[in-house]
Amino acid sequence: MTDASTDTIQEIAVLGAGTMGLGIAHVSALAGYRTRLFDISEPALDRALDRIRANLEKGVAKGKVDAADAEEALSLLSVATDLATSVGECDLVIEAVPESMELKISTFEQVVEACPEPAILTSNTSALSISEMATATGRAERFAGMHFFNPVHIMRLIELVRGPETSEATLSSLRAVGARMGKETVTVSESPGFVTSRINALIGNEAFRMLENGVASAEDIDKALRLGLNHPMGPFEMADLVGLDVRLSILEFLHAQLGETYRPTALMKEYVKAGRFGRKSGRGVYRYDDEGRRIEE
Repeated sequence: MTDASTDTIQEIAVLGAGTMGLGIAHVSALAGYRTRLFDISEPALDRALDRIRANLEKGVAKGKVDAADAEEALSLLSVATDLATSVGECDLVIEAVPESMELKISTFEQVVEACPEPAILTSNTSALSISEMATATGRAERFAGMHFFNPVHIMRLIELVRGPETSEATLSSLRAVGARMGKETVTVSESPGFVTSRINALIGNEAFRMLENGVASAEDIDKALRLGLNHPMGPFEMADLVGLDVRLSILEFLHAQLGETYRPTALMKEYVKAGRFGRKSGRGVYRYDDEGRRIEE
């Protein structure tokens, strides 16, 4: 186990085997880190491993990943349903559990009981308070936000979030990790929604407001932003990918912190109440098949 205050991190524990967690584990192992993926659910871990293998195979088939590198990545990746086992020898913890402050704090309270004292602790939260989590760990100097983007193995950015007590050494180590993963990093001071979630929430919410008011169809709003503003995907395509339930949770948090500008639309709430979460549920703004491919209507 190395001193995590240097740029020689060797072992990373990723907590949570959902969409973000499995993506982070993928890029961690592919970067050559020994990677332990934790989840309380064995089926979730099995699904995560299947997804990681499939994404690596796709990368090899497209010539973007060397076959030997993909094989090595899988050899560096292991899974566990025991949290203490997962973090016991790690240099860096990346938490990617659901966006609940209570759950995140509970998770970190268990982490600090088992992980080495020098380890850096990070959260992949897209909006929640870094300092609140850091305070719960008692290791605020070695705590930061490490916000990845979906799909993690394709998106190039990591948003590093500096809490009031986050040390420069911690940020330096995280920048080095990001570079080794092939990512660009930006550093922002803690603020509700940071940079990307705050702006993206406004765009997505306004798109729902226009749909609700009959300004244009979802397809045309998406097309307008792709072709007119050069966005890689439209706001509804993005919301369905991220999850409407996740997007609503972020907006509700931002509304409480920043005021009326972020009040979520009634239409988004209606979709979430109806179980229309996006790709993961088979229907959001659009419909999807079992493989997550959009069904044209």
